[in-house]
Amino acid sequence: MKNTIKNVFIIFFSFFILSCGSQKKENFKAKKVYKSNTLIITRISENSFIHTSFKQTNDFGNVPCNGLVVKDHHEAIVLDTPTNDKSSEELIRWINEKLNAKIKAIIPTHFHDDSLGGLMAFHKHRIPSYSYTKTIELAQENNFVIPENSFNDAVILQVGNKDVIAKFFGEGHTKDNAVGYFPNENILFGGCLLKELEAGKGYLGDANVSAWSATVEKVKKEYPDVKIAVPGHGDYGDGKLLDYTIALFKGQ
Repeated sequence: MKNTIKNVFIIFFSFFILSCGSQKKENFKAKKVYKSNTLIITRISENSFIHTSFKQTNDFGNVPCNGLVVKDHHEAIVLDTPTNDKSSEELIRWINEKLNAKIKAIIPTHFHDDSLGGLMAFHKHRIPSYSYTKTIELAQENNFVIPENSFNDAVILQVGNKDVIAKFFGEGHTKDNAVGYFPNENILFGGCLLKELEAGKGYLGDANVSAWSATVEKVKKEYPDVKIAVPGHGDYGDGKLLDYTIALFKGQ
């Protein structure tokens, strides 16, 4: 009888510990860990951070622009640069000093300056850059700083002992918009292909609006377990951002 009670207690205690651990993981509270006039860094999970810089535009005012930093074992990979070299230097310094991490790669997800506007700063620090082949072509055509390494469909890079995936699924915001995925935490960086909830369509000067929904549907099919989805502009969320973006451009 004593052994039975003991076993029941052990099982109950094990479930309690597992429940607490799971609850803690699910209820991670986002926190701003750095803020200046030109750069904000927000921790959104155990190993992932949104970096937000700003771009002054004629049509939309001073627009906040998101990128992502993921880390593992004192290494980091950055998806999209801040909008200029000054903000990029700020981000690089913060990653090196505060995360105590070496930046293994920078991945601009499309050719606009809210994705690669600060690329020169990363190159000056000898940080290798990777982009979809069309991004490199469009950067060359527009006399922008050119990413060093190209991929035709997808690239898988190592950060610590974890994978980071960048992949092109089709046209949408631009002809070259790729997305990033961090499987360890099921975090999708959709960049400007992905819209925050209740957002409008935004800048469409280089867009393929008729292909946009189908492209995001492919992303959703490829990554069905997304827990956090980060758009190029505005608030992050979960898989609902994919559904919202699909609906926004459906039938265009």
